[in-house]
Amino acid sequence: MNVLARLDRYQRRHRWAGMPLAVVYKFFDDQAAYLAALLAYYGFVSLFPLLLFLVAILSAALHGNPQLQQSVLHSALGEIPVIGDQLGHNIHSFHGNGAALAVGVIGSLYGALGVAQAVQHALNKIFAVPRHARPDPLRSRARGLSFLVLLAVGLVLTTALSTAESAADIFGTRLAVGVRVAIGVAGVVVNAALLLLSYRLMTRRRLPLRVMYGPALGAASAWQALQWGGSYYVGHVLRGATATYGMFGIVLGLLAWIYLAAVVYLATAEIIAVRSLRLWPRSLLTPFTDHVHLATGDLRAYRSYAATESFKGFEKVSVRFGEPPPPAVGDKGPP
Repeated sequence: MNVLARLDRYQRRHRWAGMPLAVVYKFFDDQAAYLAALLAYYGFVSLFPLLLFLVAILSAALHGNPQLQQSVLHSALGEIPVIGDQLGHNIHSFHGNGAALAVGVIGSLYGALGVAQAVQHALNKIFAVPRHARPDPLRSRARGLSFLVLLAVGLVLTTALSTAESAADIFGTRLAVGVRVAIGVAGVVVNAALLLLSYRLMTRRRLPLRVMYGPALGAASAWQALQWGGSYYVGHVLRGATATYGMFGIVLGLLAWIYLAAVVYLATAEIIAVRSLRLWPRSLLTPFTDHVHLATGDLRAYRSYAATESFKGFEKVSVRFGEPPPPAVGDKGPP
């Protein structure tokens, strides 16, 4: 116990050790892994009709220029590495038509609104927004539509960057490397900006930008790594697989990819919440036992969790902490 006590005192005094611990503890306090699973479900439901909708729109809009049509389609589908390559190799079977457009609009709207609602619920929980301060069902869906517009703008921008990257060879080998690097950096910046906008749009709490820049850039870099990982999975794991195994591999790989993306998104929100709500430091042993003296971050966190569950503006929630109970017989507890 003396070792644990020394570790606890050290991480409380040093931000570089205590801040990550506070983020991990809040991640599990909020059950963010389950929230990420909810995002993954709605994301999986909406992804296929969304891609069908995208292919139908681009096929119709670029019908007069087949070469540009193929370039843009492959660049857009490349943003979804696990399934995008599969659709890209079978693009001839997808043509813009009324049925595809109708199915795409209805399916993607249902799934995407589910994603938007799940994102609002998760972020409002993470940022400790009381239930009475959250939007009502109509306003939350209107806010969800704004979120979908933001996603559409992001898809257009990233598709434009991917198309420019695929055309970089026209500048020559040496210049093409520099162009690809510049486009990669621009992609990270664009994704970071989209993350910042999504957090501020979908949360009913003022979030200072100064605590958001670093986590957003880190999340955008992690997103880029996930895209590379998905491309590697398709190119090396699924290559040469049988049709049955390949289909299961695609579905499971896509689910895992969406879930990891949701975890990155929510973990970034947790970092911002810990920084903006000052939920650091936390006690090292607080998740494991009641025989612990709470740190200031613990007190703020537990008060915010209780206040988050207030359903009415005139409902007053107060939290009082007594002395921790004595250790059980035979348990010395923390000194």
